[in-house]
Amino acid sequence: MLAAIGIIIMVKQFPIMMGVSIESGPHSVLASLPDLAYALTYSIPSVTLVALLAMMILLGWPMVRHPLLQKIPAPILVIVSGIVLGLLLDLPHLEPTRYFRMPETVIFGPEFLVSIPDSLLASIVFPDFSKVATFAFWESVLAITLIGSLESLLSTAAVDKLDPQTRYSDLNRDLTAIGIGNLLAGLIGGLPMIAEIVRSSANVDAGARSGWANFFHGLFLLLFVMALPHVIDAIPLASLAALLVYTGFRLASPQAFANMLDIGKEQLGLFLVTIISILATNLLAGVAIGILAKLLLHLSRGVPLRNVLTLSYRVKKLDRDTYLIRVRGSAIFSNILALKSQLTGLPAGKTVLFDLSEVFLIDHTVMEFIDHYRDDYLDRGGHCEIRGLEDHDAFSEHELAARIGKSTE
Repeated sequence: MLAAIGIIIMVKQFPIMMGVSIESGPHSVLASLPDLAYALTYSIPSVTLVALLAMMILLGWPMVRHPLLQKIPAPILVIVSGIVLGLLLDLPHLEPTRYFRMPETVIFGPEFLVSIPDSLLASIVFPDFSKVATFAFWESVLAITLIGSLESLLSTAAVDKLDPQTRYSDLNRDLTAIGIGNLLAGLIGGLPMIAEIVRSSANVDAGARSGWANFFHGLFLLLFVMALPHVIDAIPLASLAALLVYTGFRLASPQAFANMLDIGKEQLGLFLVTIISILATNLLAGVAIGILAKLLLHLSRGVPLRNVLTLSYRVKKLDRDTYLIRVRGSAIFSNILALKSQLTGLPAGKTVLFDLSEVFLIDHTVMEFIDHYRDDYLDRGGHCEIRGLEDHDAFSEHELAARIGKSTE
């Protein structure tokens, strides 16, 4: 999902780097790929120069070794240099020009600088509840609730994988916070909020250690909008687009594909199926197709249908300081939630033993979860061992590859 989001970001933002805005219908990202050729054909040199400078800074700044210079975030340099170069190239007075027209697509030079309202108070629009008794009203409420909640859960799970401390978010708390926040925002005409992968990944890259990074992100943004609106109005859109394209590339880098191949060929196949499905449809439908593909793979390997959603396991306390988790059947991504919940209740500083000798199939998701849990438990002063893996054959040489019992080959 992260890689697909990265590709979507790059496809959507690349034209803006070229000084071109592409307005099209509700097409898939795959159908929008020809627009990239239009962007190159009708690019505006002065805007493209701003974007190229931004990319040079983003790519080159990590190579700077001076301790004082390293403390300056590259995105700050991108914004400052973009403002300066934009003024030198007179972007504020560059007239948008219509270049090309098709029945469903219009390509034209956009407003080249960030634009914010002159008055924040004038931008507040209180909701109109006159249609509260209509079907369309509740249809929209339900759609926004489901889409916002599901995308937030998916994004949060993805961000957990980026966390260098391998922690797991409290999804119930996150959904509660998003629900309360959206309720309050809606009362003053605000747009719905979701957990957002680009901002969160940028926070992780900058060294953020908790959810407070998102709070301060919003706080500083509000302060800048209130105190320095004219400075923000001078930021070229091309600079912001370059930041997003750089972030998108990091999410969908060739290394991500290589890592999937290392884990296993079937993992790379599922990776590609999910990415292509998301690009051809949308995020939710694409993820659903990826999940279905993974379930079909497990069923083809002999996982019983009854085992898809249920996992047979037992948590036994051997003595005062030792817990044994014995797992049977197939441990796959769709049936691990109950075990995850129970493991969170184990006290820290004890000994936890995973016995996987009687497991028929262990998929990569479960291997990754158990490995992360072991590392986290060790960091919290406990002892954790994984036993029984020698009774299984791995589908690749990767330590977290899926495994199947030797007697089932």
